Amino acid sequence: MSTPTSSRRDFLKKTAATTAVLGFPAILRAASPNSMVQVASVGVDGMAFSDITNIHSHEKVKYVGFCDVDTSRFEKVDKLAPGVPHFQDFREMFDKLGDSIDAVNIAIPDHMHAKVATEAMLRGKHVYCQKPLAHTVWECRQMRLLAEKKKVITQMGNQIHSSIQYRMGTQLIKDGAIGKIKEVHSWVGVTGNERTRLLEPPAPGPVPATLNWDLWIGSAPMREFAPEAYHPFVWRDWQDFGGGAQGDFGCHILDPVFTALGLQAPLSVIADNSGFNKHVWPVNETVRWVFPGNELIAGKTLNVTWSDGGLKPARKLAGMPPEMELPASGSLFIGESGTMVLPHVGPPGLYPKEKFATFKYPEMEKIDSHWHRWINGIMKNEKTTDGFHYAGWLAETVQLGNVATRMTKHPSGSKGGQMIEGKGVAALEWDAANLKFPNMPEAEKYLTKTYRPGWEVKPA
Repeated sequence: MSTPTSSRRDFLKKTAATTAVLGFPAILRAASPNSMVQVASVGVDGMAFSDITNIHSHEKVKYVGFCDVDTSRFEKVDKLAPGVPHFQDFREMFDKLGDSIDAVNIAIPDHMHAKVATEAMLRGKHVYCQKPLAHTVWECRQMRLLAEKKKVITQMGNQIHSSIQYRMGTQLIKDGAIGKIKEVHSWVGVTGNERTRLLEPPAPGPVPATLNWDLWIGSAPMREFAPEAYHPFVWRDWQDFGGGAQGDFGCHILDPVFTALGLQAPLSVIADNSGFNKHVWPVNETVRWVFPGNELIAGKTLNVTWSDGGLKPARKLAGMPPEMELPASGSLFIGESGTMVLPHVGPPGLYPKEKFATFKYPEMEKIDSHWHRWINGIMKNEKTTDGFHYAGWLAETVQLGNVATRMTKHPSGSKGGQMIEGKGVAALEWDAANLKFPNMPEAEKYLTKTYRPGWEVKPA
């Protein structure tokens, strides 16, 4: 197993001393243009492998550790970066590799994002973490505050943030192409529990010999393993592990809304859904946040409405020609002088079409990939545009939507695993500074969760 060389130790000590004097974070280990950024990954297959591949393609990156709770999943990363040590427990990896790790990328089930990310940041590691950043509102808040406190360079894994399509859409809104914005609708075609269609945990089965189930469960309440129900992908359906359709796509599709309009915390949130129980997320839901206005918003407040599971805004709101349909997923910005439809993922369109027939779209600057922007930020000691200082607010808002969904009222109650339609009886007023719902304190229990002993997330 590799350990830092004495020359690297000397370099780190000199860098730490220099940066401390200059007021920069002492953990900036890649200050020298000749130094490699040494990265460890928690998660190695699926989206994790995509992240690893893209991060590894940077000429200044060297992978020093791979961690996955399932030892059957290392084959692809071993071909990409042979000889890198394997671990099942991220804590063991952090402890054994120590200062040979500069940065950590995290792509594992949502319920463990905050535990791994905060442990990495507490050790002074830069962090790239997959969306939706964390599993609860409280965890999102702690990740943002801790990143600021430790002065690490961070990035959320909603890579379309850096795409030309989303950047052009946000630029058009900032430039006032359709005037000030009156309202926004965002939607996604996937459903909240489409992967298993189960309503209750299934019958247990034998745990694969390659999987450490205790480590996979981590901070969640213990339950027995069941084949094809949780690992490796369908965990998103379950409230204990994922965030449904909002958790999966909210930080993608709402990202250009936040970037374009400079949004942070909403004033209130309310939700309706197609059916709900204590185990899985609804098939579809509608969530509405109300945000305070600013110079880009037409009124004193702005309504942003989210729909999933096949629900969309009324097509006529977009002012599109009769032969055109709204995309399967995307956002609709309604402005004072026109509308913009921004597909997920595709170029923005301005309407009515005849009004913008001769409109000249801006030329967009070519930028580094989303993953390389993080590495370059580490090397330059510069925040990325999608660091936790920004992504924390976006992720909090998405998880507030899931709180509102859980607070919907069922007219006849919920029995067993039955899914009964839920209606929002009142908007939850949000006191972001104090993490409180002043008009409905009973909803505050959903801002966080009960951690399995030994797996708690430490406050920032």
